[in-house]
Amino acid sequence: MGAMFRSEQMDLVQLLIQPEAAYSSLAELGELGIAQFRDLNADVNVFQRKYTSEIRRCEEMARKVAVIRRELTKDEVTTPDLSDNIPRTPNSREIIDLEAALEKTENEIMELSENSQALLQNFMELTELKNVLENTQVGHVTYNSSKVQLLMSLKFRQGFFSDKSAAQNLEATGGEPGASDNKPLGFVAGVIPRERIIGFERMLWRVSRGNVFLRQAPIDKPLTDPRTGDEIYKIVFVAFFQGEQLKSRVKKICSGYHASLYPCPNEYSERDEMLAGVRTRIEDLNMVINQTKDQRQRVLMSVAKEVPKWEIIVKKIKAIYHTMNMFSVDVSKKCLFGEAWVPTENLQDVKQALINGASAVGSTVPSFLNVISTTETPPTFNRCNKFTQGFQNLIESYGIASYREANPALYTIITFPFLFAIMFGDLGHGLILFLLGLWMVLYEKSLSRNKDEIWQLFFGGRYIILLMGFFSMYTGFVYNDVFSKTMNIFGSSWSINYNTSTIMENKELQLNPGEDYSETVYWYGLDPAWMLATNKIIFLNSFKMKLSIIFGVIHMIFGVCMSVVNNLHFKRPINLLLDFLPQLLFLVLLFAYMCFMMFFKWIMYTAVTEEDHLKPGCAPSVLILFINMMLFKNQEPLETCKEYMFESQETVQTIFIFLGLLCIPWLLLAKPLYIMATRKKPAPGEHVAPSGGHGGHDDEPMSEIFIHQAIHCIEYILSTISHTASYLRLWALSLAHAQLSEVLYSMVLTMGLKSDSYTGAIMLYLVFWAWAALTLAILVGMEGLSAFLHTLRLHWVEFMSKFYEGLGLPFQPFSFKAMLDAENEEK
Repeated sequence: MGAMFRSEQMDLVQLLIQPEAAYSSLAELGELGIAQFRDLNADVNVFQRKYTSEIRRCEEMARKVAVIRRELTKDEVTTPDLSDNIPRTPNSREIIDLEAALEKTENEIMELSENSQALLQNFMELTELKNVLENTQVGHVTYNSSKVQLLMSLKFRQGFFSDKSAAQNLEATGGEPGASDNKPLGFVAGVIPRERIIGFERMLWRVSRGNVFLRQAPIDKPLTDPRTGDEIYKIVFVAFFQGEQLKSRVKKICSGYHASLYPCPNEYSERDEMLAGVRTRIEDLNMVINQTKDQRQRVLMSVAKEVPKWEIIVKKIKAIYHTMNMFSVDVSKKCLFGEAWVPTENLQDVKQALINGASAVGSTVPSFLNVISTTETPPTFNRCNKFTQGFQNLIESYGIASYREANPALYTIITFPFLFAIMFGDLGHGLILFLLGLWMVLYEKSLSRNKDEIWQLFFGGRYIILLMGFFSMYTGFVYNDVFSKTMNIFGSSWSINYNTSTIMENKELQLNPGEDYSETVYWYGLDPAWMLATNKIIFLNSFKMKLSIIFGVIHMIFGVCMSVVNNLHFKRPINLLLDFLPQLLFLVLLFAYMCFMMFFKWIMYTAVTEEDHLKPGCAPSVLILFINMMLFKNQEPLETCKEYMFESQETVQTIFIFLGLLCIPWLLLAKPLYIMATRKKPAPGEHVAPSGGHGGHDDEPMSEIFIHQAIHCIEYILSTISHTASYLRLWALSLAHAQLSEVLYSMVLTMGLKSDSYTGAIMLYLVFWAWAALTLAILVGMEGLSAFLHTLRLHWVEFMSKFYEGLGLPFQPFSFKAMLDAENEEK
């Protein structure tokens, strides 16, 4: 409880550790996570620090682990989850064994990968050659001056020269100027990626000026890229030309477009013989590739269970050496000096960790811990458990508490779900929230494995959701509201003094509170008869509005009173007179008095009375009374009625107004005048050192103090009015939630209740799911989120602004668990 009331007391300690015991000692401290180290080498370049080489070794090990992890991902090999079984930090001697194991594993996997890639590359080339041989069939071609003899001497293959126009095109482009008779027609064959064929064809046409004839045929099945494993589509092509000059140009263009050229003999016998050999080699290569894949799979499966351990171990080792680089080295004493912030409660744990670290390496020289004094502001550390952590996160989202400042999270555990429930008061909807929170709490171990960012946000607030649902069930019971319907548990306290015919024939009947209401009031909450009343909204409107003001004023008074705790702790008792007292008086004399008038009106005015001025018709409006009080106005009451609720009320109100107005100059001037009167004037040449205390003003000029206090005074006076009005959101959202629930019931669910036949049952079954979906999505989801955000604002602005500074520094200890959790969140 002490840790939640205010942040833990911190000590700045100096650690003197022998170099041989530094690694093991920091490993112990990293497991505990209770020391925030300071960098004593901030002015030293990171490459010049003592343990830079060790960090490079860790980075190299991390690179090797990443390579192995990438190969596992490529082959879709799963690794075990070690979230519940974190491996221990190895000692310094085991690091060498780890390096050797990583080196051996990486080499073995990379060798298998290179062999597999080479085999796949060879397989792809043979597959391309096979497709070229199967799709290319060209006989011996000679050039004759007779164009007809040239075309007749070609042996066309279906798929390349299948029509007369193609032959005519070849005939038109087959010769060059000055070519001699019987000159052979050459060609090259190969494979090119499908997306490059259009540009390739255009380039051949432009370079050869139309003297190259290109034919192409797609490869039906996609090929696999040996490096990436992606599927690629390629096309077999044959380019016909005449002359060595064109041959050289064609080959250069093929090289530029990354086309693969393959030898293709002209003779049928040579082609068939070559094709048979290629097919045999492909079959043999398939067998070798399968064997290589099996061996690679066995190696990866054996490594998969070790990779998560290696990742965590390498991160721990690297973190240790990074922290050791923050220590300063004393060459003469041959030891390491370090400084760290440690919770006072854990000083003994740090000492024990140093002892364990020294004994782990067999060091005979002990390590030392000394508490040193400092004027620096320590970091803020609130020790939390899984229940309080969610509420602490809500507060720290606004700002980290100043060191040893009163922690609002302790009170938020109750006030947050309660104010939420005032806006979300429905027994049915609250039960849904409660069951959701209960499910996350009961199965938190298995549900915590889901690392989705949105899910983790909700899961972190599971206890908040649980309490919000519980309190909403309570307020729903008070409002007597269950899915917009009421419960008649204790029987209504209203009695109807009409006969049956009168009730059945008159749609609207008025009940007299003095005659139709029993002497015993409804046992708890709202009487169920209000659900049938036509003035239900008017009654609930007045009731919930007054409740919101009452709870808001109580909440603000509590926030102002919390400033007493801070002033007493930081030894500023004078602030109780200069700040706290005028603030409290202003709030109590005006707004708490308004709440008093509400209670007094509820108690004094009743229908069962003999005095006319105390009957409900004479009850004055509290709002009008308060406005007249602030404006010093009077209002003529009705006949037989009185303007005020009790004797001397006007005098009391006048006194309260003058005292409240007196609080304004009190709050504005008292503190600056006190500081000016008590400030010591420095002697000539004397320097005034800053106080360094919490809220000290010794180093500020008086002009700034007056300005600061004026801003503070104006902000408080105006915010008191605006914050009181801000709590009306409790009334507005509660009324809106109840009306929206009633509209959803009357316009959706009642569609299945209108028919008495069997069709009504079918209709009700269908309509129920629509009503349930809308209830979960709108009333529980959207309305719940809206009420949550409004409640958060009431705490951050209306409540915490009265006493909370939130200017602290977070405690960030050297912790393996925090480091691994942060990396998991980033992933």
